Amino acid sequence: MSIAWPFPDFLWLGAGQPVWWLQILALAVLAWQLARCTNWRSGAWLAWLFALAWLSGTFWWLFISMHTYGGLPAALAVLAVLGLAGVLALYFAVAGAVLVRWRPDSTASRAALFAALWTLAELARGHWLTGFGWGGAGYAHPDGLLAGYAPWLGVYGVGALAAWLAASLPQVLACSPWQRLAMLAVLTVPSVAQMDATPFTQSTGELSVALLQGNIPQDEKFQSGTGVPMALNWYAQQLQVSQASLVVAPETAIPVLPQQLPEGYWDALQARFATGEQAAMLGLPLGDYKAGYTNSMVAFKPGQAQVWRYDKHHLVPFGEFIPPMFRWFTEMMNIPLGDFNRGSVGQASFAWQGQRLAANICYEDLYGNELAARFAEAALAPTIFVNSSNIGWFGNTVAIDQHLGISRLRALEFERPFVRATNTGATVVIDHHGRVTAALPRHTQGVLRAQVQGRTGLTPFAWWASRLGFWPLWLLALGLVWVTTRRAGPARLP
Repeated sequence: MSIAWPFPDFLWLGAGQPVWWLQILALAVLAWQLARCTNWRSGAWLAWLFALAWLSGTFWWLFISMHTYGGLPAALAVLAVLGLAGVLALYFAVAGAVLVRWRPDSTASRAALFAALWTLAELARGHWLTGFGWGGAGYAHPDGLLAGYAPWLGVYGVGALAAWLAASLPQVLACSPWQRLAMLAVLTVPSVAQMDATPFTQSTGELSVALLQGNIPQDEKFQSGTGVPMALNWYAQQLQVSQASLVVAPETAIPVLPQQLPEGYWDALQARFATGEQAAMLGLPLGDYKAGYTNSMVAFKPGQAQVWRYDKHHLVPFGEFIPPMFRWFTEMMNIPLGDFNRGSVGQASFAWQGQRLAANICYEDLYGNELAARFAEAALAPTIFVNSSNIGWFGNTVAIDQHLGISRLRALEFERPFVRATNTGATVVIDHHGRVTAALPRHTQGVLRAQVQGRTGLTPFAWWASRLGFWPLWLLALGLVWVTTRRAGPARLP
């Protein structure tokens, strides 16, 4: 609930908004309960149950894609969600076991060990075995007191600080004055530092955009007699009449391969943007049976020799690629998108009117380390991120708000604006401060017209993550675990 409040507006809690203090409070309860465990098995069990409830409650909407649109029996879809959450929760079970087994004596060391183990578990579940870091603790903090750390530490660093605060809260009365002072400093330093701070990035000018939201029903989107002609007609019309400098259509806005399009459709798109002062980016599948297929975006602009292309790198398991030994599972579902090829990490941006537009498709914006690879050369770094998504697979659920929060954190990390064109929402413009400056109503058909200010320059996070990935966080967390457990030795527990 702290990542995106799932209920209608309640007091000061707005529907879909992140609740940063609730995330810290929930984690503080876990830390308090772990401190009362008497053996490592109970610590592992408690941490696993906490993570199971948290994760299954975070991405329960996978049930909709598998059951409602994929046709998987409801019982199997529930088991699949619980199974995924249960496997990912094992990382936190290990963290809980280590924490209880090697619990330090001092309050400061216990808080540091909790934060380090929590961070390692988050990193592991977010990146091992393709990774699925959806709902990470840091995503509750785009508006909180810790948001100012995002350009320095990234979302995992913000999550680590939140975990340290959570572990310190239950022992705030017993800890030293220095630890209390450190807690106060962690909460207040970002706000004080930003009062007269010079931004890490500078403006590269504004670009007018038109973001298309077709709201094509997901159960008809790939049907040749209904959703396909509906999508082709509506998007073609909007691409023809738009006057914005850049028009962006969502993931698989064109739901068929170019060779399957009606005669003249593709040529008309190219002709539309061959001259003038407008460009377009739109999502569609590309490829053939021999070469394989990709989930891609293409871009048209005047004077280019060939169509610009971006191929999605981070594919969705079971929806866009089939993990080994799981073909039997995907064959039980009626999902039309199959086994795609991967694009490379750090593909070139689309250059247009003084901006470098970096594409990412669907949940690729979840992987900040992969987006950071585009900042290795400052002169070629993106000035604007363009996300093309179709969250229609998950209905009108909190998944929309959660994905919006992910993009907001990426905007904070890199101090770059995000424009998001989606089939059903959230179609929005996010500025480099992580604020939503324009948005369309969800599950409506419409066009969002707005101005976007591009940015150049590197945040500290963009600098180190583009060169070192997340290795500094891994090594720092492992170092804290080694120091605190070595000093403590095995706890004297049964």
